[in-house]
Amino acid sequence: MVLQAAFFVRTATLTAMLCSLVGCITLGPDYDAQRATAVPNQPKVWQPPVAHDGSPAVLQDWWSQFGDPTLVDLIVAAQEQSQTMAQAAVRIAQTRALLVTSTAAASPVVNGSAGLTRGTYQIGGPVVLATINQAQLQASWELDLFGGLARGSEAARARLEAQLANWHDARISVAADTANIYTNYRACEQLVALAFSDSTSRARTAKLTEQLAASGFQSPANAALARASAAEGQGRWVGQQADCDVLIKAMVALTGLVELDLRQRLAPLAAQLPSARVPLVQQVPAQVLLQRPDLAAAERELAAASADIGVREAERFPRLSLLGSVGPLDFSTTGLSISATSWSIGPTLTMPFFDTGRRAANLDAAKIAYEAAEVNYRSQARRAVREVEEALIRLNSLVLRDTEAEIASKGYRESLVAAENKFKFGLASVLDLEEVRRLSVNADNILTSVRRDRVNAMIALYRAVGGGWDVADNTALNGLAKAALKDMTIGTSTR
Repeated sequence: MVLQAAFFVRTATLTAMLCSLVGCITLGPDYDAQRATAVPNQPKVWQPPVAHDGSPAVLQDWWSQFGDPTLVDLIVAAQEQSQTMAQAAVRIAQTRALLVTSTAAASPVVNGSAGLTRGTYQIGGPVVLATINQAQLQASWELDLFGGLARGSEAARARLEAQLANWHDARISVAADTANIYTNYRACEQLVALAFSDSTSRARTAKLTEQLAASGFQSPANAALARASAAEGQGRWVGQQADCDVLIKAMVALTGLVELDLRQRLAPLAAQLPSARVPLVQQVPAQVLLQRPDLAAAERELAAASADIGVREAERFPRLSLLGSVGPLDFSTTGLSISATSWSIGPTLTMPFFDTGRRAANLDAAKIAYEAAEVNYRSQARRAVREVEEALIRLNSLVLRDTEAEIASKGYRESLVAAENKFKFGLASVLDLEEVRRLSVNADNILTSVRRDRVNAMIALYRAVGGGWDVADNTALNGLAKAALKDMTIGTSTR
């Protein structure tokens, strides 16, 4: 044990001496997130928040503002069953294992071995039959003289953080997709109700027209037109109901719930669209762009690409490893037994001389990969700004359209009631009635569609900002898109 302790003391001492004499340096650029991801109006310190603070409870709280507990329940169920999130979790486990491997490469490796051999030996005399018992502790340690191992660990850690961001991105996408399907289903239920009401009204008109035609007060042509209108209304109702059933199947696939159970959950709030507490959103905080998981993942990939340059640069320089072993040895034969302890320690130096340019090409490839990651980050940042601005425009446009569509729907509905009364008393033709009915049905459908699109625009804004925002924050996104799209400069690290 004394010899073993002395072995490790000597190793540590030799390492310190070598680093002091040769100089343990770290090659490659030192990554600066603020400089490498310079975006107009971005906070000075790059500290990306995690969407919903990484908490399922906070995610549920954000969606609860829509006042629809069924929506929250379905989002939770979808997240539990999501294959996309499961795949992202697998990739996290893979990159975490790679991080452990790259970190361990810079640490000493100790292995033990034991052996028992019996054979013939000749030691300056006749051949003897002997037995050798040997146990040995072997150690190796690559000295990171040029920082290649440190850069490798840095790259692995950045890629792990990128995969974590991708998991959050999957989480947000699953929540938004579930909310979109749910909203479309609730709007579909409203359209079914409208189609059923319209079909019922057309059927009553057709029946009345048949009676009037039988009495000679309406022509057979008008009766045929009324029957055609009733059939059209019935067909529209059946088709709309089928659309709702398709959305049910989509929710079953997304949430993993049994269809009967899902329909029971949906029944209490039938045909009621979820509604956000904030009806009009003029602007959102600028820093919410930093919480977009895809943007955070792109930044971490940029950091990993920067570290890879240091790895490739270090490969062009010598590698120094310390090797050593210590252990007892017993040699026994007839009339002779020898016990000893052997140990050894020494450096191994690997010098790159000639590789036909492979290492230089690898370094060039790493630099090109960094530039590609840089371009990707710029593209992601531009897209993030554009999506937020587009979502804001659509949302606020739909808020204004909602008022106008409601006025139109109410007016055409009143006109339809008047036209139906006139038709009953013979003061309007079937053609007049059907024209007013067409306008009224179209206005009702537009109103429902506008309200559905309004909720979906809010969901699109949620996705665009990377998982919601605090409406109490006064820091605005105003003007960010114009500045960023005009001239977004991404700084480069010194290579």
